[in-house]
Amino acid sequence: MSTELELKYGCNPNQKPAKIFMKQGELPVTVLNGRPGYINFLDALNGWQLVRELKKATGLPSAASFKHVSPAGAAVGVELDDVMRKIYFIPRSAGQLSPLASAYARARGADRMSSFGDFISLSDKCDVSTALLIKPEMSDGIIAPDYEPEALEILRAKHKGAYNVIKIDPSYEPEATEIKQVFGVYFEQGHNNVEINEKLLENVVTKNKELTPGAKRDLVISLITLKYTQSNSVCYVKDGQAIGIGAGQQSRIHCTRLAGSKADNWLLRQHPRVLELPFIKGLGRPERDNAIDVFISEDFEDVTGEGKWQSLFTEKPVPLTGEEKREWLGKQTGVSLGSDAFFPFGDNIERAYKSGAKYVAQPGGSLRDQDVIDACDERDMVMCFTGLRLFHH
Repeated sequence: MSTELELKYGCNPNQKPAKIFMKQGELPVTVLNGRPGYINFLDALNGWQLVRELKKATGLPSAASFKHVSPAGAAVGVELDDVMRKIYFIPRSAGQLSPLASAYARARGADRMSSFGDFISLSDKCDVSTALLIKPEMSDGIIAPDYEPEALEILRAKHKGAYNVIKIDPSYEPEATEIKQVFGVYFEQGHNNVEINEKLLENVVTKNKELTPGAKRDLVISLITLKYTQSNSVCYVKDGQAIGIGAGQQSRIHCTRLAGSKADNWLLRQHPRVLELPFIKGLGRPERDNAIDVFISEDFEDVTGEGKWQSLFTEKPVPLTGEEKREWLGKQTGVSLGSDAFFPFGDNIERAYKSGAKYVAQPGGSLRDQDVIDACDERDMVMCFTGLRLFHH
């Protein structure tokens, strides 16, 4: 380890010189392969904190897929069923996945379009099962506390040997205060070391107070994910994984809509007609991801129109009608929703409910709290006031 590390450049190629460094002690990271950049390290260090906290809170191996300093997906190691394996492009030859590999597959699969070219974070030593899933994906790099020798060789071979592989000291803890500079002005604040766990969910303010163990786990996952997501943000979670993250929006309803649309896409990918799309042989994963995303959108003619479908499919697929989409989305239930700040209006609850939200965790504290509670009660939803704001910038 060393006290500083020179980077290729900053956020953009014209921003030179660039480096990461420690004022005291050694860097907690070692580059095992490649040459990570400025944004790579921002994603890596935020992602590492996220998965470390998920592991501590749930006891399960955890993974995150980061893009531009916000997670595109985050998940814990819950086993995948056959449908999940299919929509995440996991071949039968992969066999039984390790819990860590399952976590990675879920994190990557939450929003595959946004995860293209991501930076991966793992809570545990990267094993061969996980490395083999990462191998065919378009990714910029990975951070983990350690790597099995064979897994490291698999990763080192990516990008013609230029794949970024970072090892982090799992015992490292940051100083109590953190400093950043903007336009020559220094900012200092206490590190956000608040612990997120199920105790935050004890203040249930709705008539329905039945929080299942799975809902508690998923609400904790949503809140920890939000802790490392650019604000404003909301996060939909189901079955141990984020299924929709709305990051960096100025309006909370726009966060809810954006994340809800991603959650809807996640469910529509599981529709039988989508699962059976007749892709031509040899079509790459990014091309399939994009085709699926467009096929389930209002712009479906861009991939089903004459002269267009032939480059993607062996036969012309029949688009889903609006009624078919609504019927399928109506099957979405048991989703947990977290928000990094209070909901100012009940319209957020109404929109979240359309994407299957049943359980909600938010700080509370709005002048219209009762309106939001009433909106939940009208839909028999369960809502907790955590009293904890989770802005991140």
